[in-house]
Amino acid sequence: MAGRNGRTVRDLRRANRTAVLQRLYFDGPLSRFELGPATGLSSGSVSNVVADLVGDGLVEEAGSVDSDGGRPRTLLRVAPGSGHLIGVDVGETRVRVELFDLTLTELARAERPLTPQRYDVEVVVGHIRDGIAEVLGAADLEPGRLLGAGVGVPGIVEHTPDRGAVVHGQTIGWDAVPLEALLRAGSPLPDTVPYLIDNGAKTLGQAEMWFGAGRGARTAVVVLFGSGVGASLVTPDVEQGRAVEWGHLTVRVRGRRCRCGALGCLEAYAGAESLLARWREAGGRVPPAGATDDEETALTAMLAAARPAGQDAADPVALAVLEETAEYLGAGLSDLINLFQPERIIVGGWAGLQLGTRFLPAVRRHARSYALRHPAGKVTIDLGRLGPDAVTVGAAILPLAGFFARGGRRPEPVPEYPLPAWRTALSERAPR
Repeated sequence: MAGRNGRTVRDLRRANRTAVLQRLYFDGPLSRFELGPATGLSSGSVSNVVADLVGDGLVEEAGSVDSDGGRPRTLLRVAPGSGHLIGVDVGETRVRVELFDLTLTELARAERPLTPQRYDVEVVVGHIRDGIAEVLGAADLEPGRLLGAGVGVPGIVEHTPDRGAVVHGQTIGWDAVPLEALLRAGSPLPDTVPYLIDNGAKTLGQAEMWFGAGRGARTAVVVLFGSGVGASLVTPDVEQGRAVEWGHLTVRVRGRRCRCGALGCLEAYAGAESLLARWREAGGRVPPAGATDDEETALTAMLAAARPAGQDAADPVALAVLEETAEYLGAGLSDLINLFQPERIIVGGWAGLQLGTRFLPAVRRHARSYALRHPAGKVTIDLGRLGPDAVTVGAAILPLAGFFARGGRRPEPVPEYPLPAWRTALSERAPR
């Protein structure tokens, strides 16, 4: 039966379950007495919802606390083992797959390098499938206990009703790749376990907003600085975040050619791939290609050359390129400040975390010098707190958010999407 506002009793029960689960998840353990004011529900409603959630195995007791003159109050928490989540990061140098319990404690991980195939679609799909099978096997977990597998990818993700999630990754050579359909075809997961796919910068932003440096902010921009450059904007109007193609903002007319094909993009100067290329072009001592194809290792060597230990002299070429990169980043951040006027800017990604410990003060200085004074005076610029695994954590939040929205109910079977003929070979090679 629907009420005047169109909500049914079922909708109301789901909303009440969601409210209790979220408060216990983010603020627990809490007693039934504390859940009332925290959720706005009556004591009777709290008791009914808690009994329902305990019966479903989603909530469990977590000790007790003394009350004022009465019986001790039982504390409640979300049961960590009541659900499991997978997060996947399709990064620049590897595909990382992690298995988490419901409280995002890591249970297992698998990594597959992308060198030298890089972003070949078949390779990436195979790595994701193999990684999922590996972490499930390592944890001895039945696939049916999963709430979903979240996947963070480079590029623009379009969610279509007939093909599922489609990825437009111009910089990596992906043109309307139906990634959800490809993963679903011959998937090691049952059809009750969804693949949820979104932009990697957006998943990074969601992780930092829920658990990291963005927690408590109303408006924030979370920057992913790796081989390329991306960002996610979070505002009261866009609470789940919106991916922003910040890396392809033009910072220099008729400048360097970006891997997207345009000239003068920020990514052509500030991305780790282009940063290392600029060091090489300037005559820097870049590690030979035979020694390592890993950008992370090469960037570490560049930082060491610019700030050597002991009595060795700094490499002036490496230092000059890094200082110039700090100015480009600061100028790019100033555009985010002027456009969105955020409370916080959070710098993440493996390259951002490596460079930030040394060059963040310079980046802040340049950002404020290029931005308008009023919004620049109200923003803080800091490093992310979740480390290089933030994208996988954020990807796992995708099914976790769905779990909350359903009031803790299991997901419905996902629809079948037709597999494009040009990729039917993938299903034939899928694990059985």
